[in-house]
Amino acid sequence: MVNRKACIYCGSSRQCDPVYLAAAEQLGRVLARNNVTVVYGGGAAGSMGSLAKGALAEGGRVIGVIPEFMVKIEWANPRITETVVVRDMHERKKQMMERSDAVVALPGGSGTLDELMEAITWKRLGLYLGPIVILNTRSYYQPLFRLLDQCIGQRFMDSRHARMWTVVQEPEEVPQAIETAEPWSEDCRKFAAL
Repeated sequence: MVNRKACIYCGSSRQCDPVYLAAAEQLGRVLARNNVTVVYGGGAAGSMGSLAKGALAEGGRVIGVIPEFMVKIEWANPRITETVVVRDMHERKKQMMERSDAVVALPGGSGTLDELMEAITWKRLGLYLGPIVILNTRSYYQPLFRLLDQCIGQRFMDSRHARMWTVVQEPEEVPQAIETAEPWSEDCRKFAAL
């Protein structure tokens, strides 16, 4: 993989099971080894901090995109390569996607789910065309997959929309999933509203 940037969605909880923190740190290491720049929410805690730590430990580049209010309450990670301070959460999500070639979602809370669902929505509408990879550590996302299957089964989404994302179980699988993701184009708009 050459000079890619991946937008990583992950949590800030310090209280989650350490297995999720370990997976985030390993993903950071794997991405750095594959010359993938990490673009993430800029925090120092939880999976966000672990992701950055792993990437930096392998000499990787880490760009944090963080809203002003989070900087003021000292949630920003001071050790990363570059910090981009934005006005609000909406601008943060937009900047993270615009600065990236791929999206990767790790387990996380409401913010991570919001980001992932927005990426899927943008891809459905042809506003974002890159890979979406979901790291399903400990089968965390199984309830979401059941819900998305129901959206398709009840015809709120087309069956072709299930090809918008790729699911992997281990951090080591992420670079390959990015490289082999099914191509997506603005032609998707022809069936976005069916």
